[in-house]
Amino acid sequence: MKEMSPLEELRHSASHVLATAVLRLFPDAKLDIGPPTDSGFYYDFDLEHKFTAEDLESIEAEMRKVSKENQKFERLEVDREEAMKLIAEIGQEEYKLGRLEDIPEGEAISFYRNGEFIDLCAGTHVGYTKKVKAVKLLSVAGAYHRGDEKNKQLQRIYGTAFPTKDELKEYLERLEEAKKRDHRNLGRDLGLFHIDEMVGQGLVLWKPNGAIIRQELENFISEELTKQGYSQVYTPHVGKLDLFRASGHFPYYQESQYPPIIRRECLEELADEGCSCSELANKVDEGEIEGYLLKPMNCPMHIRIYKSEQRSYRDLPIRLAEFGTVYRWEQSGELSGMTRVRGFTQDDAHLFIREDQLQEEIQGCLGLVKLVFSILGMADYRVRVSLRDPESDKYVGDHAAWDKAEEALRQAVKTLGVDYVEEIGEAAFYGPKIDFVVKDVIGREWQLGTVQVDYNLPERFDLGYVGSDNKDHRPVMIHRAPFGSMERFVGVLTEHFAGNFPTWLAPEQVRILPMNDDLLPHAEEILGQLQAADLRVSIDRHSGKLGAKIRNAETDKVPHMLVLGQREVDEGKVSIRSRVNPDLDGPMTFDECLAKLREEVDLKSLPRERSAKQDG
Repeated sequence: MKEMSPLEELRHSASHVLATAVLRLFPDAKLDIGPPTDSGFYYDFDLEHKFTAEDLESIEAEMRKVSKENQKFERLEVDREEAMKLIAEIGQEEYKLGRLEDIPEGEAISFYRNGEFIDLCAGTHVGYTKKVKAVKLLSVAGAYHRGDEKNKQLQRIYGTAFPTKDELKEYLERLEEAKKRDHRNLGRDLGLFHIDEMVGQGLVLWKPNGAIIRQELENFISEELTKQGYSQVYTPHVGKLDLFRASGHFPYYQESQYPPIIRRECLEELADEGCSCSELANKVDEGEIEGYLLKPMNCPMHIRIYKSEQRSYRDLPIRLAEFGTVYRWEQSGELSGMTRVRGFTQDDAHLFIREDQLQEEIQGCLGLVKLVFSILGMADYRVRVSLRDPESDKYVGDHAAWDKAEEALRQAVKTLGVDYVEEIGEAAFYGPKIDFVVKDVIGREWQLGTVQVDYNLPERFDLGYVGSDNKDHRPVMIHRAPFGSMERFVGVLTEHFAGNFPTWLAPEQVRILPMNDDLLPHAEEILGQLQAADLRVSIDRHSGKLGAKIRNAETDKVPHMLVLGQREVDEGKVSIRSRVNPDLDGPMTFDECLAKLREEVDLKSLPRERSAKQDG
């Protein structure tokens, strides 16, 4: 059992206090589990009654009563027979007996009691309920029992708890800010993306504004890749099952893949033979039936591109890059806007290198990730080195190769000058990796860029090159993706900037606001000149007042507004109101304005905060 931190103990105890309160108010509720999480805790309930916002308030009030009663958390260790009797006594057989069965033979079975409440639980907890006082219930959501869509959907009450009320207040303020930044709402309001039921959950439709942001990011990274000697490639969305059998993705990732695509004629023949679904699945698993698979990874196809020609040591490193779309079957309950999807495009690249080039190439990949974060103002990040678990059988390949790959990443990460942790058991099945975990402006963490070292896939695909000794040698592979996925990255960026994108990324960079219709011809002239300078510009042609036009532009989060009145026309000037750079505010000549706007785009300048004085 993993040892809990003091904060985890507090939140775990809060989940028991929550269950205590729910049973007092809803005695018919059946309990499943209530663990702590990174941000709080939850408990799953099976209850006919659907919890409402008013119910949460009542439950929270009852939790405060339980806290004031200062009930002691007591641990009870029992044998399996006693455990079954105790579960029956408290009337919680429906789910708790199944959880009891999960406990291996020979492992301690324990319950925790506080007041009248008792629960099957490994622990640990705080000493008394009095310590659970800075607590807040946040929401109710549906959650399938054991995360399986085939099982009954329970009601999950989410909450959070902190040692002090000040910490809780600070967290709730961050939560409110997070709601304002929610990319799902901003994406709708700004016309970035759409998820359509008829298309399918988890499949993103990029709308014109979102497509502009994506294209600008792709152009930026493509320019950097060209400088670093990468070659762009394109690969299909599907490939033969044998390709992914060879790579190991089928069957190692089988649970997170779309079902294989089988030829219609083959299915008809099997149906005529009376083949059942389970028999069909077995035949696919055993390789008796050929089919195709929506690709879960790009790497096998890049490997086949490498293998399509004879390679020499002089050719290496070979760096192949692609914005390749891959597909994963995520559970519907885990889908979330653009940050958790079923089809996503990776800024993927695979490097085929000699072993003596390994450190230099890893450094180049890490440098690219750092550049991306620097340009986008994501300076607060940590690094995680994900290693294999030597006790697990999910990893493929030679132990010595794994040792070399892990040591190479350790050496490389030390040069970054940032804190890093090693996490056992988090490596991909074919190799260890470095993950960049970015903290956004309100303190949330996102796993984004990744760099992986792989000795195994070159072995599985029998890759080679002719060395300087005229003998065959095996290359090493590096997998790297600075953005990770375009969908997830744009979703995170949207929240990071709260929709106030820097000018170079903004779908609409400039909006011209003529003060009356007579100024429209002059506005059209300015529009043409700005468009000729490759700026994305529009004119607000409505007849409304200037104040309304400014508010509309601010709602649409346009970085720069050009206010055009008769005085500006007479003086050959424009008056700038900038959302992203208050230093630009005020009148200037058109040429000055154009030069400053182009400079801001070319330098990829980050937005700057406006002071209250500047807003006034």
